[in-house]
Amino acid sequence: MKKSTSNPLFPMLLQQFFTERLIQQKNVSPQTVASYRDTFRLFLNFAQQQLHKSPSQLELNDLDAPLILSFLNHIERERHNTIRSRNTRLTAIRSFMNYAALRDPLALPTIGRVLAIPLKRFERPVVDFFSPDEIGALLDAPDPTTWFGQRDRIMFAVLYNTGARVSELIGMRVKDVVLERSPSVCIHGKGRKERIVPLWRRTATALRRWLRQIDYEPNQHLFPNRSGGAMSRTGVTDRLKLAARIAEQHCPQLRHRKISPHRIRHSTACHLLQSGVDLTIIALWLGHENPSTTHAYVEADLTMKQEALNALKEPHQKSNRYKPTDAVISFLERL
Repeated sequence: MKKSTSNPLFPMLLQQFFTERLIQQKNVSPQTVASYRDTFRLFLNFAQQQLHKSPSQLELNDLDAPLILSFLNHIERERHNTIRSRNTRLTAIRSFMNYAALRDPLALPTIGRVLAIPLKRFERPVVDFFSPDEIGALLDAPDPTTWFGQRDRIMFAVLYNTGARVSELIGMRVKDVVLERSPSVCIHGKGRKERIVPLWRRTATALRRWLRQIDYEPNQHLFPNRSGGAMSRTGVTDRLKLAARIAEQHCPQLRHRKISPHRIRHSTACHLLQSGVDLTIIALWLGHENPSTTHAYVEADLTMKQEALNALKEPHQKSNRYKPTDAVISFLERL
C-alpha cells in the first residue's frame, strides 16, 4: 500500500509547536507561552476576517507575507500597539515559521518570504521616572483602613523597594518572602532566572502586618485579588492610577505624569544610581540579562550629567567683538 505523502495540516503544526517545541523541547517559561498564545489568538482572528476561513481550515500557504504584514499594520494602527509590541508579535510568528519549515518543506517559499519580514526600528525615548516626593505621595495614597488599601500600600512599597517587573510582582508568593534577620524576597524573573533582593526594615515590618491579613500558606499569592487569586497586570495598573488620582491632591505634578508600574521600576533604578550604586549592582537588582540595558538610566539622569559638567573646568576663551565689514554695514543701512 502506498504511503500518504500529505503535508501536516496547519492546526496540527500549531498544536505541535506549542506542546512539543516550546514546552517539551525548549522548556520556555509560562510567560513566553502566554505571549505566543496571545499573538496567535490575535492573528488567527485577523486571518479569519481577511480570508473568511476558520482557523481550523487554514493552510500554511495561506499565512503568506502580505497577510502577516497586514496583521502587523493592523495591530500598530488600529489597536494602537507600540512598535516594540509589533516586533514581539512578529518574533512569535517567526518562531512558528522556523518550526514549520522543518515539518512542511513544500511551504518553504511562503515561509521564506515571511521570515524575510524585518523587525521595525523605533526610537528609544529617554527613560522617565518619578521623583522621591512623587513616589512618597503614591505610596501614602491608598487608604490604610481598608483591606484593599493595605494591600495596595505594601504592594507598591515592595514594587519600589525591589524594582520588580509587574509580572514578577503578581507572581510573588508567601514562600518567596524571608522576614528573619536579613529580610529579602526571591523574585522569579525572565528566562526562569531567580534573584534575591533585600528589603528595607520598613517594608519588612509592613509585610509582617500584611501576612496576618491573608492566608499564611506558602503557595498563597502575596498580593491576591478579591477572590484570592493572582492580580492581573491591568489590575495593578488600575490600582496605581487610582492611588495617583488621590496623591494629586498633595502632589499636583503627578496630574501630568504617565502612571504605570514600570515607571516605578525605572524610579528605583534611577534613585539607586543617584545614591551612588554601581551600574552592575543595579543590573543585578533589576534582573537585566544584559548590563548595557542599565545604561539607559545614566542617559535619563540629568542631575548626574549636571554634576559631571560642573566637575569639568570651562575652557578660557577670548571674547572678541564682531566687527562687521563695510559691505554688511552698507546692507543694513539699505534695509
